[in-house]
Amino acid sequence: MRRAAATLTAGARAVVTLAAVTLTAGTLATGTAAAQTSSAAPTALEPADLVRLHAAGSLKAAMTEIADAFEATRPLTVARTFGPSGLLRERIEGGEAAEVFASANMTHPAALAAADKSTPVVLFARNRLCALAQPRVAVDSASLLAVLLDEDVRVGTSTPGADPSGDYAFEVFAKAEALQAGAAETLRTKALQLTGGPDSAAPPEGRNPYGWVMSKDRADVFLTYCTNAVLAARDTPGLKIVALPEPLAVGADYGLTVMNGAPEAAWHLAAFILSPEGQARLASYGFAAPGLPATD
Repeated sequence: MRRAAATLTAGARAVVTLAAVTLTAGTLATGTAAAQTSSAAPTALEPADLVRLHAAGSLKAAMTEIADAFEATRPLTVARTFGPSGLLRERIEGGEAAEVFASANMTHPAALAAADKSTPVVLFARNRLCALAQPRVAVDSASLLAVLLDEDVRVGTSTPGADPSGDYAFEVFAKAEALQAGAAETLRTKALQLTGGPDSAAPPEGRNPYGWVMSKDRADVFLTYCTNAVLAARDTPGLKIVALPEPLAVGADYGLTVMNGAPEAAWHLAAFILSPEGQARLASYGFAAPGLPATD
């Protein structure tokens, strides 16, 4: 996957600058009250050595490695919660304790920022959609749309609204309309929303959800993130990964925000995610990392 811009966005540089201030001065300096850390003393329920990370399920492998590496640099524990970004946002809005939110889109963290619950959102990674196909399905990039439209082919997606992967899949359907009249409605109607919803079946512990769904033969083709597709193919050997043709290609922008009142450790973690080390770890899992330096 082609790496994105060589430098961080202005917002990302601001987050790193703010975090750098905490590292050197021991306090978090910001220009707005929303971004200031809480001055209350830690309690038994909120120890100073704990930071809460909520992250999209598609980030689980990469963020687990990043959190482990972060913990190795200081006496802190990262409490990790992974799940569909939309459902995580709803839980945070409902009062669940959270400090750093890494979403598979910009919309969910932006909603928290707009509600004055978190700081401005930073783009920290990019992904794209691929098709995951059963071994028996004859498909490649050129034939993908025809296969998706075949009435005998079951098309799986995640759940729009709850999981950005589902929203991105429906963007693919919308793009299909430009190639074949009626394609968007046909695909939206036939799509099986198999993952990412509040009532979606959970895979057994240790199984990749997309590999598991395909191993249970619940879909013939599943649209998901390319990073997910790679992990699913490792989970269930034989699955085929198909790149979307350019007219159907959909990218995914991942947003990071720190909750208002979060402790200093949350800013340290956000800075680590945006640092070259954190960005390199994301890139190693197939994400495009905006914070990586340009390479020749």
